Amino acid sequence: MDNREQGRRYEVFAAKYLCSRGYQIIAQNFRCRQGEVDVIAKDGRYLVFVEVKYRKNLEAGFPAEAVDRKKQQKIRQAARYYLYRNHYGEEVPCRFDMVSIVGEKISLIQDAF
Repeated sequence: MDNREQGRRYEVFAAKYLCSRGYQIIAQNFRCRQGEVDVIAKDGRYLVFVEVKYRKNLEAGFPAEAVDRKKQQKIRQAARYYLYRNHYGEEVPCRFDMVSIVGEKISLIQDAF
């Protein structure tokens, strides 16, 4: 299984986890010139842009450590474009969450950045 295929597998796993926590999935793998967003969902009144990070183990560090400022900026830019393209107004509250997967252990970091 290549990295992209493995990434999709864990994004599906993350989406199911988010659904079990009450999120409503709107889109997955949104891509544009500005960047990409793994999962876009509704959580109550929030439109949530979710980054999914997987690590087999902690040898390479915690998954959250891979989401540096540069990656955060790309996600923000992609989210901004998604809002524009789908005609969301400025009044829509947004949040950036992260799903961290280590092995088979999954956790959610709300308002991660």
